[in-house]
Amino acid sequence: MRKSYRVKKESEFQRVFETHQSVANRKFIIYQMEKPGQKHFRVGISVGKKIGNAVHRNWVKRRIRQTLLEVKPDLKPDVDFLVIARPAADGMEMAETKKNLVHVLKKAQLLNEK
Repeated sequence: MRKSYRVKKESEFQRVFETHQSVANRKFIIYQMEKPGQKHFRVGISVGKKIGNAVHRNWVKRRIRQTLLEVKPDLKPDVDFLVIARPAADGMEMAETKKNLVHVLKKAQLLNEK
């Protein structure tokens, strides 16, 4: 995912957290903030140390990024959102990761239905 699609700075993360618009399931939490007039969505990914060592955390982040790339055309463009992985996200297969992430994105109304 290119830099223009990422929320990177701590201040940007905090701004999204402060909106208090969150949706969750057992594996992921989504915080979102509307940004009217934005060309495309921006996403921040957070995987905490409860997931495991660095190898496991990077493995989970790669699967989240791949899922977001697959659903990229269907995501709303005028929003910044954060994906936070819960400890239950460790060890999931790619299909299960995609299923759970798509589920929580639909709950947050970030996916345009086909």
